[in-house]
Amino acid sequence: MSASYVPFPLEGHQAAWTTWDGEHEESFTIQWENEGWTASGIVGREQVQYVLRLNASFQVRQFLLFRDLDEPDLWLATDGSSRWGEMNGAHRPDLDGCYDVHLACTPFSFTVPIRRLPLLVGDTADITVACVDVDTLELVPEHHRYTRLESHRWAFSRLDPGAGDERRVSEFDVDDHGLPRDTPDRFRRVV
Repeated sequence: MSASYVPFPLEGHQAAWTTWDGEHEESFTIQWENEGWTASGIVGREQVQYVLRLNASFQVRQFLLFRDLDEPDLWLATDGSSRWGEMNGAHRPDLDGCYDVHLACTPFSFTVPIRRLPLLVGDTADITVACVDVDTLELVPEHHRYTRLESHRWAFSRLDPGAGDERRVSEFDVDDHGLPRDTPDRFRRVV
């Protein structure tokens, strides 16, 4: 079974999710710009906007988070070798070794490693991600596990002791692009 998913159209693709209770929505777009992908989402419940700039193979290059200002509240970049820094030039050695960014408020956080990792059905990968707290802007490395159960079905778990739902395995389906459909107790896909 092939590891790849259908490429996103260069002119862009849209999706939307609601929280499980249907009260809050996220609108999401991804499009090809400047030799890479720009993914952005507006998350209603947390009242934030995020922008991820990815290279053609879905490796994170930049991450921006906007809360209540016109300028980003958080702006990070990586050299592609898991070395991170803030846009003011300050190196973030605490994030070295992280290849992806994880925002718990969006299911798109699952898509980046799903598209980046060349996993076949039955394969598992343990990765380290920079987990962002949108309220405090705190960034901490977390260890996550992804297992490809079927061509369009995945299992995800946090491996760090003390993480709110450690060792809890969540299973979810993705569409032909690798975007999550429903994630139980978290998000429902509406578009």
